[in-house]
Order: sequence, then C-alpha cells, then structure tokens
Amino acid sequence: MDLLTGVLSYGLIWWMVLFTVLPWGVRTPDEADQAVEPGHATSAPVRPRILLKFAVTTAIATALFAILWVVVAIGLLDFRALVE
Repeated sequence: MDLLTGVLSYGLIWWMVLFTVLPWGVRTPDEADQAVEPGHATSAPVRPRILLKFAVTTAIATALFAILWVVVAIGLLDFRALVE
C-alpha cells in the first residue's frame, strides 16, 4: 500500500468511525432534566464531549487501519486485482 492509498484509507476509516461514535452518550436537555435555553435546539446534546469522541475515533480508526494494512501487506487483499 503506497502513501497516498494509506492516507486516503485512514481518512475514510476515521470519518466512518467518527459518525458511529458521535451518538455515544448523547443526552438531550429533556433526558438530563435541564431547561432548554432560549434559541437552542431541544435536540442539542447537553455535554457533547467532542474531544473525547475525537480521541476514541482516532484510537479505533488506527486499530482498524493497522488491521487493513496487515491484511494488504500479507496479500490477503489486493486492490489492483479487484479492478482488473
């Protein structure tokens, strides 16, 4: 796997993992027994903890990318053979 393929693969994996991690632990003001401030959406999370979610996303994406890299390196998956 060359550098460009690796970077693009990692980026795609990272974004897919982010969208699966984003809803984890989300509580709306109604669920947290808090009042909704005027002008805020009622569905907005009370504490989004986005930096924690970015860290978890990075850890999971790195592990998944390492698995993908090993699979490609030992020859179980050949991208060039898929397009021929």
